[in-house]
Amino acid sequence: MRYLLMLLLYLPLMASAVEFDEFTQSLPLGRSLQVYEDAGGQATIADVRAQAAAGSFKAHDKDTLNAGYSRSAFWLKIDLHYRPTNPAAQRTWLLELAYPPLDHLDLYLPDAGGDYQLVRQTGDALPFATREIRQNNYLFDLNFAPDQAQTVYLRLQSEGSVQAPVTLWSSTAYLEAQPVRLYVLGLIYGVLLGMLVYNLFIYLSVRDTSYLYYIFYIASFGLYQLSVNGAAVQYFWPDNPWWANAATPFFIGCAGLFGSQFARSFLQTASHSRWLDRLLLALVAFSAVVVGLSLMTSYALALRLATALALVFTVVIFVAGLCAWLRGLRVARYFIIAWSAFLLGGIVNTMMVLGYLPNVFLTMYSSQIGSAIEVALLSLALADRINAMREQQAQTLFDAGQKLEVLNQQLAHSNKLKDEFLATLTHELRTPMNGVIGSLELMQTVEMDPELEQYQQTAAGSARDMMRMVNGILTLTELQAGKLKASSATFSLRGLVEALRMQFEGNALSKSLDLKVDVTPSLPDRLNGDSAKLSQCLECLLDNAIKFTRVGGLALRVTGKPVDSGRLALSFAVIDTGIGFTDLGEATLYQHFFQLDGSMTREYGGLGVGLAICRQLVELLGGRLTHRSEPGSGSRFQLDVEFELPVVERPPVPLVNREFSRLRLPQDCSVLLVDDNSINQLVMRGMLLKLGFRVRATDSGAAALDQLQREHFDAVLLDCQMPKLDGASLCCQIRALPGCAELPVFVVAMSGERERCPNGALIDYLSKPVKFEDLQAALYRRVLCPGQGESADI
Repeated sequence: MRYLLMLLLYLPLMASAVEFDEFTQSLPLGRSLQVYEDAGGQATIADVRAQAAAGSFKAHDKDTLNAGYSRSAFWLKIDLHYRPTNPAAQRTWLLELAYPPLDHLDLYLPDAGGDYQLVRQTGDALPFATREIRQNNYLFDLNFAPDQAQTVYLRLQSEGSVQAPVTLWSSTAYLEAQPVRLYVLGLIYGVLLGMLVYNLFIYLSVRDTSYLYYIFYIASFGLYQLSVNGAAVQYFWPDNPWWANAATPFFIGCAGLFGSQFARSFLQTASHSRWLDRLLLALVAFSAVVVGLSLMTSYALALRLATALALVFTVVIFVAGLCAWLRGLRVARYFIIAWSAFLLGGIVNTMMVLGYLPNVFLTMYSSQIGSAIEVALLSLALADRINAMREQQAQTLFDAGQKLEVLNQQLAHSNKLKDEFLATLTHELRTPMNGVIGSLELMQTVEMDPELEQYQQTAAGSARDMMRMVNGILTLTELQAGKLKASSATFSLRGLVEALRMQFEGNALSKSLDLKVDVTPSLPDRLNGDSAKLSQCLECLLDNAIKFTRVGGLALRVTGKPVDSGRLALSFAVIDTGIGFTDLGEATLYQHFFQLDGSMTREYGGLGVGLAICRQLVELLGGRLTHRSEPGSGSRFQLDVEFELPVVERPPVPLVNREFSRLRLPQDCSVLLVDDNSINQLVMRGMLLKLGFRVRATDSGAAALDQLQREHFDAVLLDCQMPKLDGASLCCQIRALPGCAELPVFVVAMSGERERCPNGALIDYLSKPVKFEDLQAALYRRVLCPGQGESADI
């Protein structure tokens, strides 16, 4: 009967107990707790057991007990049942409560007679030595026999926030989990200490009070974090319970005081916002009150005031940074980013405390992680402020010819910003310039009186000069950013040279100059290499030759010799009878924006970037650019570069004087135009209609594929850059459509964009902006006379 009675008494306990075995590593107990609130705080263990028997304990359904700021005492009842599969296995168990700021924490366990006794009394209101295991979190050693059911009672009481993240650990698992926690905490505190020392040295160098306020802010905030995490109690003041409690509101008040002063100085609120500056001064006064009360009044009142201060301080500082950013203060953006990281960490930690996020290491220490990131970013913001000050000083010292090293750093930074700006600007200018040049090309097809024709020619020439400068700046910025790479494709050497002759022949004739092109007859025509970059280099050299030559002429001579099996070394010499120049060093001649005449009223115009671009493109091709010049006698620029010979060499076919018999008429052919830009689409459509072709236009790759499946087209004209489905992807999908494997495709692209577009026997490239004559010749070769055409891969 006695054993039966004991079984009946322990049966309910065993039914609701949390079971674990020898393989359990860690067991969160938040949702297994039963909680009883003792409002008066006078209940004894006997009273509590009676309440448990009466069913007054309430089941807890969250991962962590969070009672907030409550004066009540809270009793936690935890039913545990150890059921090992191997009774001989030896295990030790630790009960952890991971919330160091608790004032009082009492552990009650049953004795041999079944009565509960107070076996451990700890908390930060007692000296650190009262803890059973010397850790910043509270740990209790529990012993279990095989198949033993045991009920544990914990009593919690604190003048601050009451929280209870409770976990049962295997001692081995707990020891294995500590290094990661210690490493992360060490990293956080290391960042705080490193930033403190870093800014201390900066303050000693520049004597700026912003750094002094920031140093005290970092120190106060770091000591507050140590106090909250229990590390300060463990290492700094283990035998001073009063200060262990008072330190938290004290350091919060110090952080608010010095943080507000730092914000006033850093954001310069006194100069751009009087009301915001007064608000920060009020926050300084409030912080000072909290600091004083933390030493003179109760911990509960001081902590509540400190919590209110922390909330107000966070909001006010964020608003101050936002206002400064809106008013154009450069350093405010870093300030906002840093403060946002701090806010994010606080929000994650708050959501964990409220039960919306799980109580894991990242959420538990998110506030500390966010504060470390904030401190690091604010240090970068202070460093940026130093850079701004140095830029101003460098400008002043530049006028006096001093501090050249600081000035070079500023100029390098300015050049980077300039390159980014120019890259964006040139990209945006290309679309309207394409529309202007295309419209002027269309004007040539209509009948005009001589005066209007002269205006059209002037506008067209100016527009092309503008486009050439835009393309030059874009190429320069892409080269400096390392975005351009050399690509290899088969091209026609004589076709490339002939295209250059046709391009510059009109400019030379307009200045009554003689343009000669000479290619050694024995050179092969088909080569493998980057023809686009080679053409761009030669364009630059020919343009300069025409620009700086008043009388006489210029010549392009191409010679070469084989260097080894399958490779050919070519020399492209551009010779003119222009003004020449004195012998300049390569570092001077090929630098960016260098011109022989640097005044604002330069006789020859231009940006002075052509040779710099040419030099970098040649190096990208693995070649070499040399020069020789004499004042008044002309100049010679020579480009030496190697190319590979294709496996199958076709005999050179001169492009000049070739006659094609017309097999088809334009009105019998339909062209699909694909361009997402309405201006470019309008211009290209107008050119095609002027040539007599039937045109169907679409603004997306998907629509183009749909049109090709429903209708027959004789050619496709598409832009290389389109959103969602670019020219390269669209070409591949067109080739995969039934009946489109041999459909001529014309890709409109800048020279730098050709690297991202596909190569193929039936793919032609048209340089952007498209010339009316180039479009007419390409369509004639591919569409009207397809049997006699050849790839225009130049």
